[in-house]
Amino acid sequence: MFGLDISRIRTVARTDLKQLKQAKDFWVPMTLLGSFFFVVIPTILLVTITSIGEIGVVDQISDTLDVLPAAAQTQIPETTDSGAPVSDAGRTAYALAVFLFAPVAVIVPLTISTAVGAATIVGERERGTGEFLAHSPAGVREIYLGKLIASLIPGYITTVVGFGLYSLIVNLVVGPEVGGWFFPTFQWWVMIVWVLPPFLAICLSLVLRLSAKVRSTAAAQQASGLVSLPLIMIAYSQSTGVLFGAGYLPFVLGAVAWGAALFFLARGVRSVTRSRLLGVAAGI
Repeated sequence: MFGLDISRIRTVARTDLKQLKQAKDFWVPMTLLGSFFFVVIPTILLVTITSIGEIGVVDQISDTLDVLPAAAQTQIPETTDSGAPVSDAGRTAYALAVFLFAPVAVIVPLTISTAVGAATIVGERERGTGEFLAHSPAGVREIYLGKLIASLIPGYITTVVGFGLYSLIVNLVVGPEVGGWFFPTFQWWVMIVWVLPPFLAICLSLVLRLSAKVRSTAAAQQASGLVSLPLIMIAYSQSTGVLFGAGYLPFVLGAVAWGAALFFLARGVRSVTRSRLLGVAAGI
C-alpha cells in the first residue's frame, strides 16, 4: 500500500514495544500514574461524595453546579427513570464524574505517548542501534510509521483500559444514586473516539521530529514537554467543550484536528533520515 511494506512497519513497531515492555523503570511509573488518576482519585472522591449524604459540604458543592453552562446543567438528572428525585449528593457525584475528570482522559495518554515518542529515535543513537536500523531493509517512511505506531499504542492502551475502569467505577458508585448505569455518556464517546485521537497524533508527529533532530534523550524530553503542553491545553479545552455540550462544533473541530494530524504526520516523515539514525545529521 502506497509503496510501503506493512511487515517491515510491524517489525519496527514490535521491536520498540518489546524494548518498552522490558523497561520496567518506564512502564511501572506510567502504570502507577494511570492508576492514580483513572482509579484511585475518582474512587476516593466519588465514594466520599455519595457516602457522606446530605450535609453542608455536599450542599455547598451542589450549589456550585449553578455556575455550569446551561447545556451542562440540563445533562444532570433531577429524577431517576422511576420518577424518584435524585439527591444533592447524587447530582454532585454525577457532575464530578462527567465533567470534572475530563482532563484525565487527555493528559494521561498524551503524557505516556509523548514520553515514549521522545526517546524513540534519538534513543536508537544512544543505544548504538541506530546504525543497524539505518542499514536495515526498511525505508525511512516505514521506520517512521513503525516508530509512530509504537508510540501511539501505549497511549491508546492507557485510554482504553483507564477509560474502561473509570466507567466501571462511575457506574458502580454513582449509578445507584441516579437510577442506574449511565456512563459513558454520548459526549464522552465523542471525546474519546473523535477528539482525543487526532490531538494525540499531532503531538506525536511533532515529538518524533524533535526526537530525530536532537542529540540526547534528555533534550528530546525537554523539547517535547514544550510542544505537548500547548496541545494538552488545546485538547483539554476542546474536550471540555464536548462534555459541556457544544452542539455540532466538536465534530467540526474534530474533523479539523484530523486534517491537521494527517498533514503533520505526512510532513513528519521527512524528519527521519538514515544520516540522522547514524547520528551524522543530529542537531536542530
